[in-house]
Amino acid sequence: MHIFLSISTKLLQSKSTSFKSLTWIPTVFLLSPKQMSQSTSIPRNQQRIRDHGYDDYMEVEKKIRKVMKFQELLLTQPNSMIAISRLDMLARRFGFKQYEAGKFILKFPHVFEVFEHPVQRILYCRLTRKSLLQIEQEKLALLAQLPLAVTRLRKLLLLSNTGRLRLEHVRIARKDFGLPDDFEFSVVLKYPKYFRLFDAKETRNKYIEVVERDPQLTVCAVENVREREYREKGGEEENVRFSFRVNFPPGFKIGKYYKIAVWKWQRLPYWLPYEDISGYDLRSLEAQKRMEKRAVATIHELLSLTVEKKITLERIAHFRLAMDLPKKLKDFLLQHQGIFYISTRGNQGKLHTVFLREAYRKGELIEPNELYLARRRLAELVLLSPRKVTVDRRLINYGKQGGDDEIADYVENGGDHSAARETVREDLGEESLDSDDDCCINSDGDCSIDTDGDCSIDTEYTHKEANNYGVTDDAEDTRFTNV
Repeated sequence: MHIFLSISTKLLQSKSTSFKSLTWIPTVFLLSPKQMSQSTSIPRNQQRIRDHGYDDYMEVEKKIRKVMKFQELLLTQPNSMIAISRLDMLARRFGFKQYEAGKFILKFPHVFEVFEHPVQRILYCRLTRKSLLQIEQEKLALLAQLPLAVTRLRKLLLLSNTGRLRLEHVRIARKDFGLPDDFEFSVVLKYPKYFRLFDAKETRNKYIEVVERDPQLTVCAVENVREREYREKGGEEENVRFSFRVNFPPGFKIGKYYKIAVWKWQRLPYWLPYEDISGYDLRSLEAQKRMEKRAVATIHELLSLTVEKKITLERIAHFRLAMDLPKKLKDFLLQHQGIFYISTRGNQGKLHTVFLREAYRKGELIEPNELYLARRRLAELVLLSPRKVTVDRRLINYGKQGGDDEIADYVENGGDHSAARETVREDLGEESLDSDDDCCINSDGDCSIDTDGDCSIDTEYTHKEANNYGVTDDAEDTRFTNV
């Protein structure tokens, strides 16, 4: 103890100790961070770089989701029509406030038609002929691709470790994989040689299990892409054997060491998503790296099985335990922004939609299918401008004169527009607004009046939305072209 105190006092009394005693420290610790060697591995925490093309795509999807809710509501009503006053009350279950439902359907006159009931003399809402034709076309496309949907479901079950998935999880994502609403009976029970439905004793939940593992279904989509690129472009086999297509979003900063990290990751071997890994030792560091890359390949294959090559992150999380996916899926996918893109638009940031970047080019699928094209026709109807569509003149005139307050009174009175009728009659003078002058829109986009005069509509698109998504008047099967 005395020796320690004597040494410490001598150090305190020395004047040059504070600087000269540090001369023994190696120079490596005195280097600046820029002079130190950086890691050549992909960083785990990365900031998400926005791609406005995909975000604009999801803004249109937000409108389509609301429109589809109203379509389902109208199809469940007698004669597929409902009074405007009752529609406002039922729309509150969708998150609409008072009087917002009537304003919403007026924004999409190519999807919803507002007309006056010939007997009750109140306003009703129904689907237009174009909208009904789109729904029928989607149903036909869904039935036509049912054999492909059966193959998708078989491959989806093979992605799981045990070859089984919960029925409820598949039901939630049925539209993403092109399955009908009654797929439990029309697909699972109809093909007993492929699927088996049973109840778990522990959880009492229904599960779908694949009956037989077909080796032909264990080929991933990325393997076909690698083979095609290798035959077309050639190159070194080791650079193509385990690689993925990488297309980073605009503004993504790629440094020198990040390029080296991506190059090393592309050459890293991994176990295939359909391969059984129960016999491997996964405790080593090399095995963990292979499992991380296998998780990327599993999500890649999962997105490849969907109809539109996109799915919400929350639905992927349902298959996390069955497919050995990491816990923090969002942070995990942000490490590979050249392969996937996560969009938070479309539902006030509550849902995260994951896109497969290599499947899209200029806003449309590189290999579209009939079901995808049928669903995109609804987006075309939504994007059509309501400004020059000649609908019921009473709605346009009292909307311009009275504004939102008059519309609210109009809907609140149960569609009794006698006061609005008298106001418009005084303004128009000789023009009569009786029920005989009602305007009906047919599927060809024409508007006919029962009186001598004819009127036609000019289906033009708004300059902003039509240019953003490449919708033209000539092509009926146009799709989004801004991504």
